[in-house]
Amino acid sequence: MEYKRRVSRQIHVGDVPIGGGAPVCVQSMTNTDTRDWRSTVEQIKRVEEAGCEIIRVAVLDEQAAEAFAMIKKSIRIPLIADIHFDYRLAIRAMLSGADAIRINPGNIGGPEKVKKVIDLAKERKIPVRIGVNSGSVEKDLLAKYGHPTPEAMVESALRHIRFFEDNDFGLIKISLKSSDVITTIQSYRLLATKTDYPFHLGVTEAGTVVSGAIKSALGVGFLLLEGIGDTLRVSLTAAPEEEMFVAWSILRALKLRQRGVELVSCPTCGRTEIDLIPIVEKAEALLKHVKTPLKVAIMGCVVNGPGEAREADVGIAGGRESGILFKKGKRVARVPEKELLDRLISEIEQMTGEKIR
Repeated sequence: MEYKRRVSRQIHVGDVPIGGGAPVCVQSMTNTDTRDWRSTVEQIKRVEEAGCEIIRVAVLDEQAAEAFAMIKKSIRIPLIADIHFDYRLAIRAMLSGADAIRINPGNIGGPEKVKKVIDLAKERKIPVRIGVNSGSVEKDLLAKYGHPTPEAMVESALRHIRFFEDNDFGLIKISLKSSDVITTIQSYRLLATKTDYPFHLGVTEAGTVVSGAIKSALGVGFLLLEGIGDTLRVSLTAAPEEEMFVAWSILRALKLRQRGVELVSCPTCGRTEIDLIPIVEKAEALLKHVKTPLKVAIMGCVVNGPGEAREADVGIAGGRESGILFKKGKRVARVPEKELLDRLISEIEQMTGEKIR
């Protein structure tokens, strides 16, 4: 299937191109106290290792703004400052080397203060993400629409866009986030018909790892399938590394980008003759850290097992207290059940050159 990407303008966040046909970029946000710049840097490096390409940190006060400069000097990937309520923090972050800033113009302090942010961003050619959240739509729009409808969110975004354009600034990326999947999808669809700025996708406050992954896969996945979206963040109540696993799984499932292991495993049934579930759980935990694109199959019986295993780069198909190891479509060996996982991991280490255990 070929995707027809929405044609958007291109900006650059640091050295990463956004929009204009560039690959969909994976972002995340730290959950450390930004004022503790050392622990923040350590987390950023872990998240980068897990696949993060652009990172955002909360700049919540003057101390955090001061730490921002130390963080910027200590990392490799582009750094975005997330600002609310105080335009001066946006100024400080840009002066400290921010590659981009994220603001909600509706809560930053009024038009004059937003203009001060725009003036410095324009001078330094720093992109600004205009973030519209369903929880912070302007009061007059809530009165007009009754609640944060897609129409209210889009009108809010267009209002901010016009203000930026009136001040001769176009290095803009837009996000329209709601915790409601349908509202998120409809909002982006509607705005896509009205502007060509690049979009940052996400279902905000999506929830824990399982529920958040489901909501993000639906909301972000639907939009990407329609060609809408230039960057994404999967927002989970979990460590940012978990966000990377889900984000790359979404991109890989849609065949938009390839990184890491696609794990194919059967749900088990009465035909399964090995204890498959713990094998799969252990394999997934180990393989989360693999960077090389690879399709791995772990199947439990002879019905679909051999076929799926043969279609994978490497796989196992269970039998009675043993399993068949397949590699690149060929049967390699019969392996005792207790040795299956170790043998599979060893094969993957040889194929990728990555140390897994």
